[in-house]
Amino acid sequence: MVTSVAPRVESLSSSGIQSIPKEYVRPEEELTSIGNVFEEEKKRDGPQVPTIDLKEIDSEDQVVREKCREQLKQAAIDWGVMHLVNHGISDELMDKVREAGQAFFNLPVEEKEKHANDQASGNVQGYGSKLANNASGQLEWEDYFFHLIYPEDKRDLSIWPKTPKDYIEVTSEYARQLRSLATKILSVLSLGLGLEEGRLEKEVGGLEELLLQMKINYYPKCPQPELALGVEAHTDVSALTFILHNMVPGLQLFYEGKWVTAKCVPNSIIMHIGDTIEILSNGKYKSILHRGLVNKEKVRISWAVFCEPPKEKIILKPLPETVSETEPPLFPPRTFQQHIQHKLFRKTQDALLNKQS
Repeated sequence: MVTSVAPRVESLSSSGIQSIPKEYVRPEEELTSIGNVFEEEKKRDGPQVPTIDLKEIDSEDQVVREKCREQLKQAAIDWGVMHLVNHGISDELMDKVREAGQAFFNLPVEEKEKHANDQASGNVQGYGSKLANNASGQLEWEDYFFHLIYPEDKRDLSIWPKTPKDYIEVTSEYARQLRSLATKILSVLSLGLGLEEGRLEKEVGGLEELLLQMKINYYPKCPQPELALGVEAHTDVSALTFILHNMVPGLQLFYEGKWVTAKCVPNSIIMHIGDTIEILSNGKYKSILHRGLVNKEKVRISWAVFCEPPKEKIILKPLPETVSETEPPLFPPRTFQQHIQHKLFRKTQDALLNKQS
């Protein structure tokens, strides 16, 4: 058995502890905004994450089609996150993906450890827990399984779970269907910027180079959910992120100065606009700050698929068509890798400043 660097959060959770280790306790300024996620989800007043029905996205009727596409574009401008329904991926396939991931996490920790990643050596694919990657040494209340799922010729199936038996089959099929959905979304977003339909897809790497990375997030029950976060506040670096979950609330979005809890919408896939599209659109489409809450009563699992451009091959910068004298470029040119490094550096600097203040 591989011994892990830190105890898995699942092991902590099932050990019967009444209070969480101090590394998981959030800083004072964050604690005031962490409430009971079940209460938060029930709130009907205030802004709600938009639900976009994609049923008519390719309608023969131009008026109907344009109305659907306009709603998608508007949600990308206003929120940068939305629940997608009638997205073309069957409930049956989504259920199978959820069942397969759940079955892996139902295995004993010792079995899961056989798939442990080695973050220290840069190998992030596999089973893991968050390492403290910033100066504050802060940890998040989650374990995860991370692996590249598309394009198929770039996958390393040797690290994929062998249990359950249909894990590879259903996850591969889901990846193929999500990839088609990504093309559809990117073409609508391109047209929304006044570009030709295939432009954004081309700018993020096209069929050969756009990578789909799946991260199954496993958030065990937490004895003190008011002190911890499953995932700390961040924006996604991806072009797009698609999220399935097991209908336990947890996702919060920072919208108009307040944390808004996403409702659980049956048969939906949550979609985030990531930093990559925000940069290419020169800020017209938003990459929204979000985080994940945990709770005492239920395990939450989410399946996040990040659609990422190649790390070095493409320079990310606002497209010339999105820039004008009145709208100068908001972002400097960087490769995707440089953008990630820039964010990590800033996070580390912020943590150091917080320690000193």
